[in-house]
Amino acid sequence: MKNSIWEERRSEKSLNRKADPRTPFERDRARVIHSAAFRRLQSKTQILGVSEGDFHRTRLTHSMEVAQIGRGLLLVIERNQPTFQEWLPSTALLETICLSHDLGHPPFGHGGEVALNSKLYKYGGFEANGQTLRLLTKLEAHTPRYGLDLTRRSLLGVLKYPVFYEEVCKKNWPKKSSTTSRYAWFPPKCIFDTEKKILNWLLSPFNYSDRNLFCEYFPPNENEHGASKHLSLDTSLMELADDIAYGVHDLEDAIALKLITRENWQEVRKACDSSWWKAQNLGSLEDQLFSSADDQSSLRKQAIGGIVHSLISSVEIVVQKKFENPLLDLNAKLSRESLRFISILKGMVFRHVIQLNSVQLSNYRGHHIVRKLFEIFLQEGALILPDPFKKKFTTSSSEKEAARIVSDYIAGMTDSFANKTYEKLFEPGKGSVFEKNRIN
Repeated sequence: MKNSIWEERRSEKSLNRKADPRTPFERDRARVIHSAAFRRLQSKTQILGVSEGDFHRTRLTHSMEVAQIGRGLLLVIERNQPTFQEWLPSTALLETICLSHDLGHPPFGHGGEVALNSKLYKYGGFEANGQTLRLLTKLEAHTPRYGLDLTRRSLLGVLKYPVFYEEVCKKNWPKKSSTTSRYAWFPPKCIFDTEKKILNWLLSPFNYSDRNLFCEYFPPNENEHGASKHLSLDTSLMELADDIAYGVHDLEDAIALKLITRENWQEVRKACDSSWWKAQNLGSLEDQLFSSADDQSSLRKQAIGGIVHSLISSVEIVVQKKFENPLLDLNAKLSRESLRFISILKGMVFRHVIQLNSVQLSNYRGHHIVRKLFEIFLQEGALILPDPFKKKFTTSSSEKEAARIVSDYIAGMTDSFANKTYEKLFEPGKGSVFEKNRIN
């Protein structure tokens, strides 16, 4: 496949160093790895707070694992279905997409995401994937106007939900006096209305019919968000890699921390198709997974590797026969039983880890911190926001624009920096006036 149009950048005049042997997608990967947003992922919550210990995963380690799994999926497809080779992403391209996919997550994981949306729902909302696109195309400092200025195909791969907040947002939100759970503020999966020009540029190579179909969505109702319907080929690969990483590697953390037991694993076995379980040889991995000897931790690693291999091996390219362009019509899929297994693992982690009292307390604290930071920065941003956010804030043309600038600042914070900023603002005796108020 000729890549010329997919290698284009919005700047049109991208820096090309003399004798640079890298492909455009290899340059994209380098820009992501060297970005400030990527570095901050090392101090952003995955499931457990980053300050809870040094074993479990952060957003950074998760993103690196997603990239590695994505590469594995690509290798399996190249071996088993070589007829699709022309349309498959290069390794560098898929790694760029995988490494980028969580850049927009705010501090404190989904607790921070929900908190920001609770404050922004009247201003166009907040959603982590939408913020990722905004970071890549506007906020990162690689270029003055275009963010990291990635290639069109890299950005298309990162675009998980080609629908706007206003299109898929539910109609009813909690009242101010409501005792409804904070999770009622969970945002729809979307991009922001501020990115309409970017979406038009991304999709411009496709014909009118493909563009319209790709942006179709299930409509919202009074109490439930709508949802986008379609993924590009590259996005489908990244999504599978993300699902495998979430399901299997979060399981590994939970077992190591003794939050999930051998009995829980046996419940997973009973919920799966017995013939599929036997074919994947998963029963033989139980002793390795739950080995208690300190010097036998390698056995658990081998078992986790075996599970990941089993899932990766079931990937295949499916022709949907909906779109004219193969980049939209081809999607990567796992077998039905593999997907069911991942779903069961996620459910187990949710019940035994995410719903733990200690995890929920930490989540609520993060939610509270983000809400309070937003309130004070929206009120006093002209005085206490750091440059260049202060400059943007003071020249903003509306409260909606000002709110977006505040959310950009807070979403870029690490967990520790958000904690420190909250202490300086709301806890007497904490912090110093000589400390720089910048994103850490």
